[in-house]
Amino acid sequence: MNEINFNDINLEQYEEVQRKTVEKENELKTFLVEYVGQQQQPENGEVTVEMIVNTMAQDFPEFVLTVAEENWIRGYQQAMVDVEVGERLVEEELKKTEENEQP
Repeated sequence: MNEINFNDINLEQYEEVQRKTVEKENELKTFLVEYVGQQQQPENGEVTVEMIVNTMAQDFPEFVLTVAEENWIRGYQQAMVDVEVGERLVEEELKKTEENEQP
């Protein structure tokens, strides 16, 4: 059975998304990029996902909190499912081991 070591989790993909420049692909993104650009005034003129999240957290914390709570609840539910599956797999493995050890 594999043990999860949280120090080994690679956060590069998450950090990459945070640093990604947001393109004006639709009306909402256009609004957000322009609004955040006015608020943050980045030197290079590029608005990143991280800048949008920070601005939303400052200007619309209820929205960010709701998304964070939903994410936490879904993560907790998934963790409980993972524990149940893990326990079942351990029990099955123990049962197989016991069967193989019997004469």
